[in-house]
Amino acid sequence: MSVASGLPPGQVPAGHRPFGLPRFGPVVPRVRGAAVVTVTGAVRNPGQFPATELAALPGRTERAADLHCVTTWSALGLAWGGVPFRDVHAYLTHEVRIGRAVRWVTFTGLDGYASTLLLDDALAPDVLLADTLDGAPLAPGQGAPLRLVAPAHYGYKNVKHVCRIEYRTAYDAGSAGWKGHPRGRVAYEERSRYLPGRVWRPLWRALLPKSRAAYESGRARTTGEERP
Repeated sequence: MSVASGLPPGQVPAGHRPFGLPRFGPVVPRVRGAAVVTVTGAVRNPGQFPATELAALPGRTERAADLHCVTTWSALGLAWGGVPFRDVHAYLTHEVRIGRAVRWVTFTGLDGYASTLLLDDALAPDVLLADTLDGAPLAPGQGAPLRLVAPAHYGYKNVKHVCRIEYRTAYDAGSAGWKGHPRGRVAYEERSRYLPGRVWRPLWRALLPKSRAAYESGRARTTGEERP
């Protein structure tokens, strides 16, 4: 952490507003009917579980957590509500019989975005499957019906609209591709698997205005929202 600012290395504070890879800007899923989460991969009994069932598991909690974007901005003190993923995992272990060789877990959203976490990282106590923000149900643009919240990892690991959990024995880069890092830990500035994190800071800051404009333009075309 930066002693001067209380922020992780290379991060600056900013307000929270939806952001992501520009090609996902126009995709704002709206669930019709009951949302389900498909659990598959290296499991004995793949299955589907209502999102409401997972959100109602014992252990439900509320946590204040920061969101750190790999492009160097951070939204601070967001109040998430949901179930710790380790409790969801414990429930799924019994239901689908997760294989002993599993080392990774890939989360996929209704918008098609996917990202992978090391299973040990996903089982950290601060990782949530969240369904509320600031005490209110997640809006579609915020990641409804369920959103992964992994505060120790860059935002590209925090999948919105979770509809699929795949247990894996090997790493998959997901939608971030070569630009992502297998673990993406903020404290270690693991912005990418290539080059040190500090090298990426000026590159991401230079690209951020164009990327944000493209993302928000796509959202505006889809939702009719005005760009901020």
